[in-house]
Amino acid sequence: MQGPRGGRRGPFGGDWFAGGERPGGGRRSRMFDGSELRLVLLKLIADEARHGYDLIREIEAMTGGAYAPSPGVIYPTMTLLDEMGFIAEQHSEGSKKRFAATDEGRAHLTENSERVEALIARLRALGEHRDRIDAAPIRRAMGSLKVALGQRFARSDLSQESLHDIAAMIDELAQKVERLK
Repeated sequence: MQGPRGGRRGPFGGDWFAGGERPGGGRRSRMFDGSELRLVLLKLIADEARHGYDLIREIEAMTGGAYAPSPGVIYPTMTLLDEMGFIAEQHSEGSKKRFAATDEGRAHLTENSERVEALIARLRALGEHRDRIDAAPIRRAMGSLKVALGQRFARSDLSQESLHDIAAMIDELAQKVERLK
């Protein structure tokens, strides 16, 4: 079920994960602004001649699958880098256009080297964070709770006392989770 900002919604409204990163990766807001994405793509192209799909896969690999820019962002950005003279199409076999960094592009990277390093570090940190925190067991348990509650609520013999007992159990669990270190 989708939330108002595209997030996954819990069975009772509200987003399951309101803190930015969603289960399965992705973010609520953009990973980069336009100038940052241009620098990241230029850096990756300067490291090795690439086509758009290579760039998407490389960024996804750097983030451990937590972030993969869409083709609708990658290809227009590559076109802009080409128009700026920072990359140029290389001869390639097949229909995919492969690009390499120009001398002007490499100079631009050198001028912005600290910023580029910080952006690449951000991508790698996202991947490291994802490697440390695998929320799959939590998502599975929340799904099981949703099913159990749905089945219990579907029965017509649920008393008001039982509803209060269920709410108390969920509140108690929430307090225990909040106290975890």
